[in-house]
Amino acid sequence: MTCTLILTRHAKSAWDTSAPSDHARPLNQRGQRSAPAIGDWLRDIDMIPHQVISSSAQRTRETYDLMGLDVPAIFIERLYHATADVLFQVLREAEHRRVQILGHNPGIADFAHQLLRNPPDHSRFEDYPTGATLVATFPIDNWSDLSWGSGKVVDFTVPRELLGA
Repeated sequence: MTCTLILTRHAKSAWDTSAPSDHARPLNQRGQRSAPAIGDWLRDIDMIPHQVISSSAQRTRETYDLMGLDVPAIFIERLYHATADVLFQVLREAEHRRVQILGHNPGIADFAHQLLRNPPDHSRFEDYPTGATLVATFPIDNWSDLSWGSGKVVDFTVPRELLGA
């Protein structure tokens, strides 16, 4: 048996906003186009998560909504700018075998790098831009058995490729 992780950095957010805090920043127009493309891509490759575990920030909530995956989500405050170690702890508590985590850099990028045996052959994996999405499998029956460096890349993409820009 295997467990599958879909690791997504939130879509592009707005900086020129009247949001009262960084946590409240919304997506910009590019992000609003990118998030549905990520959802479409996950449907196309038949990788719909069974559950989404997301930061509670506005931009991750909007990314989740616009992906249109129609799966249950939980929004966790401690995933807002979480480190790789926090993301690891949260994933080890996951109950579903195919989980998507929505979060922020630098934690998402660090987490992706530490989880995989070998990185994908992709020029954008290193910096993990907004909307970047990794699909990886792990040779475990339960997330509680997760260990660093055990993931195998299934696919990796960025919105620019999906939108043809």
